Amino acid sequence: MKVAVIGGGAAGCFCAIALKRRLPEIGVTLFESGPKLLAKVAVTGGGRCNLTNSFRDVALGGQEPGKMRLEEVYPRGAQLMRRALRVLSPADTQRWWEAEGVRLTTQPDQCVFPVSQDAMQIVRTLERELREAGVQVCLHAPVERIEALAEGGFRVEIPGQAGNDFDKVVVTVGGSSQQKLQRLLPEGVAVTPCVPSLFTLKVDDAGLRALMGTVVEQAALSLAGTKFRARGTLLLTDWGVSGPATLRLSSYAARHLAESGYTGTLLVDWLDADEPSAREWILAAAAANPRKMAAGTPPDGITARLWQHLLRRAGLREDLRWAELGSKGAARLAATLTADAYPVTGRARFKEEFVTCGGVDLAGLNINTLEFKKFPGLYFAGEALDVDAVTGGFNLQAAWSTAAAVAAHLAF
Repeated sequence: MKVAVIGGGAAGCFCAIALKRRLPEIGVTLFESGPKLLAKVAVTGGGRCNLTNSFRDVALGGQEPGKMRLEEVYPRGAQLMRRALRVLSPADTQRWWEAEGVRLTTQPDQCVFPVSQDAMQIVRTLERELREAGVQVCLHAPVERIEALAEGGFRVEIPGQAGNDFDKVVVTVGGSSQQKLQRLLPEGVAVTPCVPSLFTLKVDDAGLRALMGTVVEQAALSLAGTKFRARGTLLLTDWGVSGPATLRLSSYAARHLAESGYTGTLLVDWLDADEPSAREWILAAAAANPRKMAAGTPPDGITARLWQHLLRRAGLREDLRWAELGSKGAARLAATLTADAYPVTGRARFKEEFVTCGGVDLAGLNINTLEFKKFPGLYFAGEALDVDAVTGGFNLQAAWSTAAAVAAHLAF
């Protein structure tokens, strides 16, 4: 059996290695259009490579109190990932890397990195395993089209090359262009448009942007008029908002934001609490500190500078004493604390913004094997799939697990 793997990224390299380990006698050829393998892996995690996540805070089997649902981690493709993670779990992934000599460390946020903090260790390990497994690697080999042959199998068309006929093909490239991916594939493979899914938001409010560097450890963000909502740490920047909460919101609302031209109204819940809870805190603070100025008694987790900004947003004097607040003032303050509205005027590039949503439509796949139903022998993994995750190592885990799922089926 001859197998072509298209794409020398994380999923492509991992799949090729897994295939040769399971079936050493088969021929596996890895095609990469660029001059080197694993270019994105080399820069992921700020060059440290966030290999995976412990998934300690994620419910893999359904719902568990206090844990995120898998759908919150994978806004697109959660059902497929639930199956792929059974083939290669996060724990399996860590064991695989440690068996290859890569020592790992898990951060308090459950992101898993190599102890070396060097993404090139990951690149070198995969390159070594490709050589030792006997995978044929073809660099500077841009695949222009995959043709399904009438007699079975596939032809991989590369400029200046002939004779690239294979029994099976695994496609792992995608991400940047629906049109490019569509042209590559046989007619009948539907591709969902690709748009960015991890980015920060530009906010046109001078008062907020003047607070650059301020961190709120637990906030909630939403987009007015939608059901998109995300929780987590919020970072204020000189262009708007960033941090895990923002990145999660951008992932959940990726298509909506693209369709709206990256405009809308951002609602910030500074306390990650509902309005009655905020009002209860306000009334308690007023009762306990009637003679003190409200500006001197911020809620837990809110800095003095941010608190002064929020008081102004609520239309309250900075020298206002709690006893002077009144019911209308309390209502305005509670509304500001839980639904502070800011205009979104665009998106700003995130340092790891090479994650997109979009790719091969999952409806055409057998989600257990990742084989395309209409073209037996044509498989998809990694970035080629319409599967993406929030930040935190989850996207690389999708690459490892989907690649392993394809290899497991091909070797069955």
